[in-house]
Amino acid sequence: MKTKLERAAEALGDLAQRHFPVASLTTYKVGGTAALFCRVDELSTLQKVSAVSQELSVEMVVIGRGSNSLFCDAEFEGVVVQLGEFAQHVDVPTSSENSRVIAGSGVALPVLARRTAAVGLRGFEWAVGVPGTIGGAIKMNAGGHGSDIAGSLVSARIFSSRTGELHEIEKSELGLRFRGSSLPDEAVVIDAVFELAWGDSRDALEVIDEIVKWRRENQPGGQNAGSVFVNPVPGEIAAGELIDRCGLRGFRIGTAEVSMKHANFIQADPGGRASDVIAVMDHVKKVVQQECGYGLRSEVRLIESKKETA
Repeated sequence: MKTKLERAAEALGDLAQRHFPVASLTTYKVGGTAALFCRVDELSTLQKVSAVSQELSVEMVVIGRGSNSLFCDAEFEGVVVQLGEFAQHVDVPTSSENSRVIAGSGVALPVLARRTAAVGLRGFEWAVGVPGTIGGAIKMNAGGHGSDIAGSLVSARIFSSRTGELHEIEKSELGLRFRGSSLPDEAVVIDAVFELAWGDSRDALEVIDEIVKWRRENQPGGQNAGSVFVNPVPGEIAAGELIDRCGLRGFRIGTAEVSMKHANFIQADPGGRASDVIAVMDHVKKVVQQECGYGLRSEVRLIESKKETA
């Protein structure tokens, strides 16, 4: 008898690649492979992959730029989907009477920040230093430099990989909170509408330059997923400060360590192991809980491998 994954591979045909190195699609660059990988360039293709996954009870995970995703070292026994061309559009208004921007879920936040600033639309400059995409940013209400997605979001088109339905959902229905939302795992953001404000493009670009400069001076490059832990008391108590207080800057397990430049970043060595990154995260959480009394919540989405059954 063929396994579920074998039947899924047959049903998807040329749409799917087997044993794909999905770690290469993440900013951590560590972890294993995906049993099946599909890069979808049309909504109809996403609908087909979703339908096959549902019919055969094969787990499906959708990723953007992988800036907050960490795959375990063993193969992920499911389908990993990356949204392609149809989710890369940016529609910027040409008249000052309209300040609404529509962006596909696969658009990188820095790209949208620069595109809008260049034409004089203000309110999205903060996003130039966040490496994720619109889709992931909405699901976790990404933010920085005093603002977040909720600050300008109007609505989003959401596809349910469970039901196959597509709905336009208003911001008020998304349950946006500090670094989180009420969107379930099966909700896939297709695109979104943002309300910005017209202003001076030179001022907007200056703000962007300042943010980029600050990020380069204060945050590390290399293989990481940005800030690992959510600030336990936004605006008052930062996760990085607690980690520093515990003397964990530079703490290392195997091929991963707490960054010497910013304590809320965990770096992975080239050719490193996801298990080491996870071990460092777990140790940091344990020590901060014991010494400071705060339970840290991770922003990183850990994608677990699951054993296939027939």
